[in-house]
Amino acid sequence: MRAVLDSNVIISALLSPGGSPARLLRAWQQGEFELIVSRALLAELEGALAYPKLRKRIKVEEARSVLQWLEGSAIIAEDPGDPPAVRSPDPGDDYLIALAQNEGAALVSGDEHLLQLAGSVPVFSPALFLDLLEA
Repeated sequence: MRAVLDSNVIISALLSPGGSPARLLRAWQQGEFELIVSRALLAELEGALAYPKLRKRIKVEEARSVLQWLEGSAIIAEDPGDPPAVRSPDPGDDYLIALAQNEGAALVSGDEHLLQLAGSVPVFSPALFLDLLEA
């Protein structure tokens, strides 16, 4: 199984080491699924980790380490050139849908704009994706 994790899932994992997003990253480390990232996703994550609000809770070294870990361990896919067949109410999320679609991967997010598309695209909350992995 392959998955694209929205940057909000990775950030949530860093903020709450006992939550579903952190358990999901551990499942990936243990080889339970393949993690797909793209340069755009990594850039979005890097930008979000630089927000002053997050800098107070996630140290610069930890943010840098996570980005290097993802770049060195995840599958880096090409950023999609075309928009996805199904669009998000938030156009900024369309690249995630397209990335997951192009890579034959599930999209895992905590974003309600994306989760409301669950009937049209394979998008899951972190907890629901963990359940899927365990089934």
